[in-house]
Amino acid sequence: MSHRIGDIAKALGAEAEGELDLVVTGASEPQAAGPDQLALAMDPRYADGIGKGRARAAVVWPGADWRAMGLQAAIFAPRGRLAMAGLTRLMDQGPAIAPGVHPMAVVDSSARIGEGAAVGPFVVIGAGVEIGPGARIASHVSIAEGARIGAGALILQGARIGARVTIGDRFICQPGAVIGADGFSFVTPEKSGVEEIRETLGSRAEIRDQSWTRIHSLGAVTIGDDVEIGANVCIDRGTIRDTVIGSGTKLDNLVHIGHNVQVGRDCLLCGQVGVAGSARIGDRVVLAGQCGVNDNIFVGDDVIAGGATKIFTNAPAGRVLLGYPAVKMETHVEIQKALRRLPRLATRVAALEKGD
Repeated sequence: MSHRIGDIAKALGAEAEGELDLVVTGASEPQAAGPDQLALAMDPRYADGIGKGRARAAVVWPGADWRAMGLQAAIFAPRGRLAMAGLTRLMDQGPAIAPGVHPMAVVDSSARIGEGAAVGPFVVIGAGVEIGPGARIASHVSIAEGARIGAGALILQGARIGARVTIGDRFICQPGAVIGADGFSFVTPEKSGVEEIRETLGSRAEIRDQSWTRIHSLGAVTIGDDVEIGANVCIDRGTIRDTVIGSGTKLDNLVHIGHNVQVGRDCLLCGQVGVAGSARIGDRVVLAGQCGVNDNIFVGDDVIAGGATKIFTNAPAGRVLLGYPAVKMETHVEIQKALRRLPRLATRVAALEKGD
């Protein structure tokens, strides 16, 4: 792919100067850029790298003296990461999936495939499935009976879409994700040790044999528009009602969403986040890597939780959380300061006791 500097600037809604007819074929970090690559130097910290590379054009910060850097053209990016989003979208060729249905795909006769869709080899599409126009489905994907997938979807290698799952438009699913597996629901004929511990917070009257009886999952999964699902994500189907992922939400690799969970709009759930069954997550919530959310609680709108935070109780809207268990971030910082002082405090206490 090749792009003129002027065309790139127009696509980004950015200003550009210099030889706007200059053509580049890709993007690169400044120090590694070749003469046909666009160097990405959206911050003054990266200016030295331009001199070490061979780029003739670069994306730079507003006010940069691009001529002094030896460049022939420059695109100005007031917000670097936003420019990166537009630039990568423009230059991403996407996976190579031939238009139409590959002859080695298995498509049930009752399935409906939208206009312009591309279905790769070894894909299996079940009875009554609806695939929207322009969808692209890579090899070894399976889509079970009754699933509905909106327009412009991109489902990559080996993903599994369960029965009756409903997915909106412009869905992106990375390899190996499983959407619509059964929830993890089991019960014992008599009150289990787990139920007892929940009530007593630690005390058990009697330990006895117990066996688990499966609760089947009759619900499915409903996913809104513009949702992205990372590699090896698992989203369990609901027990009775659907598990729900709101529009615009992004799930990183290895995220697990339990049965009956409701996730709001425009949330970010980073790698290895786990949300237990029937929890409710509000809109615009950010859960950093390895966060955990307890079952049957509510996390309010605009909550931000730092890495490895464990949320055991309801979290009010707008709260910034950190720690195990989750507390306000500023409280957690004070707790950590106090912990660092404990050895000195213990030494002082020991000295005072010895003096007695």
